[in-house]
Amino acid sequence: MNLERRRDNQQWLLDQMVKTTGRVINFAYEQRVVPPEVKSYAMIPRVMEKYARHTESIARGAEQAGHFVTARELYWHACEQYREAQHSIFEDDNPEKIYLHGKMLECFEKIMKFADHPIERVEIPFEGAWLQGVFHRVPGAARTPTVLFLPGMDMTKEAILDPIHHPFVMRGLNCLHLDGPGQGTSNIRKIRVTADNYPRAGKAAIDWLVKRPEVDPQRIAVSGFSFGSYWGMEVAAYDERVKAVATGAACYGPKHAIFEQASPRFKQVFMYMAGIHDEAEFDRMAEQMTLDKVAPKVRCPSLQVVGEYDPLAPLQDVVAIYKKVPRPRELWVCENDFHVPRGTENFGGTSFYGFLADWLNDALAGRKPADLDQIVLVKQKEGPGPYASPVTGAGVRLPDRLGGSFAGLSDAQKSP
Repeated sequence: MNLERRRDNQQWLLDQMVKTTGRVINFAYEQRVVPPEVKSYAMIPRVMEKYARHTESIARGAEQAGHFVTARELYWHACEQYREAQHSIFEDDNPEKIYLHGKMLECFEKIMKFADHPIERVEIPFEGAWLQGVFHRVPGAARTPTVLFLPGMDMTKEAILDPIHHPFVMRGLNCLHLDGPGQGTSNIRKIRVTADNYPRAGKAAIDWLVKRPEVDPQRIAVSGFSFGSYWGMEVAAYDERVKAVATGAACYGPKHAIFEQASPRFKQVFMYMAGIHDEAEFDRMAEQMTLDKVAPKVRCPSLQVVGEYDPLAPLQDVVAIYKKVPRPRELWVCENDFHVPRGTENFGGTSFYGFLADWLNDALAGRKPADLDQIVLVKQKEGPGPYASPVTGAGVRLPDRLGGSFAGLSDAQKSP
């Protein structure tokens, strides 16, 4: 077997982590993603397919019985299981990958059919190819504020956000989910992600949106999660039609942590997304993927969200990028959290994305003052969450977070 990456020889360790934690990434969390039946990474596609096929068969029974709400929920569960199954394969033209991805799309078609709000699969022209999106619309609305949502590396446009209880649509926002270069359907179509083409994909999506009668072209926002947080900030800087940006699960800073220190799966998947098989070539690309030069070009209100101990984006790196973004700007630091703030105690166990939608609604309504510049420590077990008063000074580090201030070396620490 030819190993493409230095850390591919750690597969035995990844297999053990999959077996013991039920996860392939973000091992700090307790919840299993794959069932105990999965004993190694290679087992994920076929075991998850079996679970998905079972769930889908129950969904079909519910549909045939006329129980469409139940069917919708089951198809959504099956869709997520097929997504996890297909994402574990990162190889072009792999028949299992193509089959499992196709089953995911098939289940999502049923969700669109039985949804409470209009959902349509759309095709967006992009540099001689077509990017596929899913457009969620506020029922009966015209010229409505609209969000372009960018999924993360391990996500697809079907998976995020929840199509049954869509947090943006529920708050009066249309939402276009995009499989950008390297993601989801773009993977199948071999539309590769490069160091600089995602902002152009975002522009193409906004070009498409402003032609829709349901969309208010003066109230367009961008959101994103995980690697979508990085791309979201890029799109906001690239396209002046973006009037607000709110992203979470920070990937804003340098990419060394995500590609060299975290689970080997991240680099394996992203090299596939980029269509690069030479690690040195990929490393040169990854070195360019920083917001240092991009952040100062953001011209709209911006919200960034990071876990205090996010292993993919060290807090000090995120704060450094935050300080480069022009006002109005806001940073939420999720106390004692890691990379995925969804459903955590910091946000009361509710949908994290609802808070992003609320923030975007306020920004699009002009309720963010031009001089906004605040860091909020979103505590885990106390306080009013993101509605807490901003911290002062460095705020999120000792001794500032205890109400003191850093005064340098004490007399006892200094040399005589």
